[in-house]
Amino acid sequence: MGPLTALVLATPLFGLSLTPPSLDALPMSAAPIVANLSVSDAEATEDEAARGATEEAAPKLDKATYRLQLKKRAKLTKIHRTLGITTWALTGLAVIAGTIQWRNLYAGKTLDETPCVKGDAWLGQEQCYGTPWFHALTGFGAGAAYFSTLGVSIAMPDPDNAAKGDSKYAKTLRTHKILRWVHLGGMVAQMVLGVVIANPKLSGDIDRAGDYDTLRRLSLVHLTSGWITLGALSYAGTIMLI
Repeated sequence: MGPLTALVLATPLFGLSLTPPSLDALPMSAAPIVANLSVSDAEATEDEAARGATEEAAPKLDKATYRLQLKKRAKLTKIHRTLGITTWALTGLAVIAGTIQWRNLYAGKTLDETPCVKGDAWLGQEQCYGTPWFHALTGFGAGAAYFSTLGVSIAMPDPDNAAKGDSKYAKTLRTHKILRWVHLGGMVAQMVLGVVIANPKLSGDIDRAGDYDTLRRLSLVHLTSGWITLGALSYAGTIMLI
């Protein structure tokens, strides 16, 4: 091999040329060397692109702020979980109490067919009159705990955009957030309907004897929304705990 040929081969190997020579133009002994160099350059380019994408997706916060937000999120997550379990328990008690009350007062097609009129009320005939305090207190307690939980979730920072991406946790968190609209609507509907049913004069001159069908339908919607809300809360909480 002459000096000129050696120089031509060495130049691209040491980075002094922007493009390597064609493999067909090289001797068989030099072709594997250039081929290996091309693969290495491609891998390096892919690594640089991956690092750039990671840096672009990373939170654009200084390290101190980022750490503070992570600590705040960890602290609020514990509070959110505790309030969420409390909300779920109180909602469950309120729904069970409401189911018993609905059965006693409205489980008949007519007023005369209801367990209260027939003397077959669950937990005694005293459940048929007066204020249903257990149902009311658990219902208001569930509402207070629920909106406290919602407030904590809104105040929770998310420097990592945890709900974005295709990871299992990101998908679970997105489902958890979607379910929020289901149980939020159910909770509001329960509270409004509960107040109207307990105070029928707010919606006009309605009473149980004269407007049994109307109150029965409202009570059924109230009860159904309660079970849907409880189901949504149960599913939303379960997928975050398992």
